[in-house]
Amino acid sequence: MRVVCVGGGPGGLYAALLLKKLDPRNDVVVYERNRPDDTFGWGVVLSDTTLGSLAAADRESYDAIQRAFYHWDDIEVHFRGRVVRSGGHGFAGIARTTLLRILQERAAELGARLVFQREVEEVEALASGADLVVAADGVNSRTRQRYAHAFGPEVDWGRCRYVWLGTRRRFDAFTFAFQPTEWGWFTAHAYPFDGGTSTFIVETPEEVWRRAGLDRMDTDESLAFCERLFAHVLQGHRLMSNAAHLRGSAQWLRFPWLRCRRWVHDLHVDGRTVPVVLMGDAAHTVHFSVGSGTRLAMEDAIGLAKALARHGETDLRAALEAYEAERRVELLRLRHAAQNSADWFENVRRYVHLEPEQFAYTLLTRSQRLFHEELRQRDPRYVESFERWFARRCGLDDRPVPPMFTPFQLRGVRLKNRVVVSPMAMYSAEDGTVGDFHLVHLGARALGGAALVFTEMTCVSREGRISPGCAGLYKPEHVDAWRRIVRFVHEHTDARIGLQIGHSGPKGSTRVGWEGYHEPLEDGNWPVMGPSAVPWSPRNQVPRPMTRDDMDRVVEEFVRATRWAAECGFDWLEVHCAHGYLLSAFISPLTNQRTDEYGGSLENRMRFPLEVVRAVRTAWPDHLPLSVRISAHDWVPGGITPDDAVEVARMFKEVGVDLIDVSSGQTTRHAQPAYGRLYQTPFADRIRHEVGIATMAVGSIY
Repeated sequence: MRVVCVGGGPGGLYAALLLKKLDPRNDVVVYERNRPDDTFGWGVVLSDTTLGSLAAADRESYDAIQRAFYHWDDIEVHFRGRVVRSGGHGFAGIARTTLLRILQERAAELGARLVFQREVEEVEALASGADLVVAADGVNSRTRQRYAHAFGPEVDWGRCRYVWLGTRRRFDAFTFAFQPTEWGWFTAHAYPFDGGTSTFIVETPEEVWRRAGLDRMDTDESLAFCERLFAHVLQGHRLMSNAAHLRGSAQWLRFPWLRCRRWVHDLHVDGRTVPVVLMGDAAHTVHFSVGSGTRLAMEDAIGLAKALARHGETDLRAALEAYEAERRVELLRLRHAAQNSADWFENVRRYVHLEPEQFAYTLLTRSQRLFHEELRQRDPRYVESFERWFARRCGLDDRPVPPMFTPFQLRGVRLKNRVVVSPMAMYSAEDGTVGDFHLVHLGARALGGAALVFTEMTCVSREGRISPGCAGLYKPEHVDAWRRIVRFVHEHTDARIGLQIGHSGPKGSTRVGWEGYHEPLEDGNWPVMGPSAVPWSPRNQVPRPMTRDDMDRVVEEFVRATRWAAECGFDWLEVHCAHGYLLSAFISPLTNQRTDEYGGSLENRMRFPLEVVRAVRTAWPDHLPLSVRISAHDWVPGGITPDDAVEVARMFKEVGVDLIDVSSGQTTRHAQPAYGRLYQTPFADRIRHEVGIATMAVGSIY
């Protein structure tokens, strides 16, 4: 098989040597536009996990890389005059020039031909006679640009400016330094990559960069600015730039979030079909704060070689499809982590009110790939120190306690820990009346160790039920039924019990859960209402648009349920304003198409939910907490966004809400959530810090 690799960076070189190793008969040639020793980077960082993959793929190049690596384990956070250090993370750095030399030598040793200073303008000319073209020509890939109609590239730009510099100060940890200025916050990412040199990246939001005048500075002025800013970290060492091809403000980059709809495209050359496959930054990017593009490109090369080994040259199409499918899965996981990480750094000001201990902890866990117990495995001493600090803040004695198991105080209610049993629809009530099933269900949950147990959404009226089996608090007999359950929880457990109240709105009059998710009843339907005549689905009823009289009646129903909840002895009350039910349907522009004062702008759409919550707060005892559950993201273009959710939470806070219970989606059948571990917690994190209100997080939490 004859293979042409366009791009002689680490990805292209590693692909070349692996394909020669796979079959020495393969004719592999690499075309690179620069000289062998040209590079515009500084150092490359690889994790211990990535090193293991390199060792398995090609031991010889791995051994050479390993000998040239500079290893370290620690992360150090400099913030507000304090330094917090965490160990056991396992990093290895290498100069990009050294890595390129090792890969060039290994590829040549295996018989790959390397052609330097050759600009590839037209891939067709190289593809003549080839069986496969590997495009590893970087984020500015001319190959991808030439066939953009086939690859379908899409680019979003990060909101920060950053500059890639170097210094002769040898750091002994992956160092993050945060510096306030009159214009805003600046961040430095620094790490060693050989015995005497370190990479030093300076990053700040675009608006801060402009206010500081960096858009008008030349290269020397920018370097001097950064040296002054981080003098306490550089300890007298100078900063260096090796991007001579860029001058002044052009050295300050914005991160391109690149993705392609397809990674493989067929060329038709001389009557033959020659596939072109993208690799590394030519196909995708992830933010530098979670890993290098070099790492991804080399792992792509491993994936391609493995796919070819499995399927053989005779089924090249199957091999390329398998390569793309398998690497996309890994890319999605890493990209999710990278987006969380980038969001943290782009919004550092969100966290600067925290004490250094907690600020550093949020940095370490920002990507959602590293959790508390994993931190403990890496550095037990650091975690114990953090646990002691956090426990003292919560009024405990000086002993290490995981934050999850520290108490939480809200108004007059003190929870023994921060574990909450979320509302679960049981569809087992009789005309809203709960019975023995609910006593056992909620009683068992309360005995299980959680500090707070929530009821399922309890409907404030008969027509406000989701299904005939939903719980209610709209008849006097409901009070005694709920009081029985509350009494059991209080007498036999140390948990608190909360009531979630709501109205189904457009999603009402549907079957119980196991007979069809929000499918309409086969018979016995009752009419439904909502902000507008927008049905949950084409099969569901078209809701009647609510009148002012309807609104007044619903407010009274919520107030009645609130007063009865207090009579039952509930410790906590939550109003359901999420998941497309009545109040949520007012908030989302997808379901609220009113043209009066209750539709249009977010402020108008919030008008009725705020009326309800304000009335509930007035009726609910002052010493007891009130929370609201919201959908922080509709996951549909034109719907509620996380930006909107911040404003929604702020408005609820202003009318007396103590905590926002942050969920997402379920407001429309067209939602396409980006599911994943803890996929909704970033919304809760943002609301907590930007609004200054307590939050609960839910969804894929393990």
